[in-house]
Amino acid sequence: MPEISRFLGIIIYMYFKDYNPPHFHVKYENYEANINIKDLKIISGNLPPRIFGFVVEWSMIHKEELLDNWRAIIDLKSPKKIQPLIS
Repeated sequence: MPEISRFLGIIIYMYFKDYNPPHFHVKYENYEANINIKDLKIISGNLPPRIFGFVVEWSMIHKEELLDNWRAIIDLKSPKKIQPLIS
């Protein structure tokens, strides 16, 4: 489960050979969610509204990088790290 970004206590990661639709996983404290890369909606799980807002903001900035990483992990290649929303 490669971690691709971390900011404000939020961890973003992807699983190798994951299932469609293209998505990423988010962990924040005791919360977990899967986010669809294309429409940025929660597929499963939940996040506090403020945290979900940060994740959506970050995702909008890095959508192409997320899709590139999705293609990489499906081919069992290592994804690239993505800049955090806030360093």
